[in-house]
Amino acid sequence: MKPTPAGTPGSYEIIEQTTLYSGFFSLIRLRLRHALFRGGWSRVVERELFHRGRCVAVLLYAPRQDQVVLIEQFRVGALLANESPWLVEIVAGAIEEGETPEQVARREAQEEAGCQLRELFPVYEFFTTPGGLSEKITLFCGIVEEPVPGGVHGLDEEDEDIRSFVVGVDEALSMLGQGRIDSGIPIVALQWLALNRQDLRRRFV
Repeated sequence: MKPTPAGTPGSYEIIEQTTLYSGFFSLIRLRLRHALFRGGWSRVVERELFHRGRCVAVLLYAPRQDQVVLIEQFRVGALLANESPWLVEIVAGAIEEGETPEQVARREAQEEAGCQLRELFPVYEFFTTPGGLSEKITLFCGIVEEPVPGGVHGLDEEDEDIRSFVVGVDEALSMLGQGRIDSGIPIVALQWLALNRQDLRRRFV
């Protein structure tokens, strides 16, 4: 493989790949090298990669009421931050074999918030933590006629304990500004809504 000129996507070479753990998630060790922006190759580096694959997230929005449906659940990833591991998020889930992102979005909206979607459209695709995690999110906006009142949802077989609740968009953005929402996916979703809120209301109200 030949390096490409500085400032353009470069070549890379995986020298060795070892699966350290395989379960619901996978942990992979890679030995690799890549082309450098200044030319030539990097030295051989070793990295661990937490492999999850493709996932979906859905911002549930009721334009007529100007409200969003948020969820709260226990997240083990926040345990070591010495903060509460109950995080405010939006509906999300992994794409299983044979499913489309749109099917997952509708399924998760029902399972996690009890919501049926009037309309669904994609917003962004983005990596969540590309420094060591392969997860890529397809973010949707799901339009609902009227938000389902809050409740507790989730699948027992997946040990889910998910509280859904409905807030006005202004309150959700206030929560964002106060740091009460500190998970990356809902931050991206709500910032997108802040930019597109009026267009959505003109379109669907």
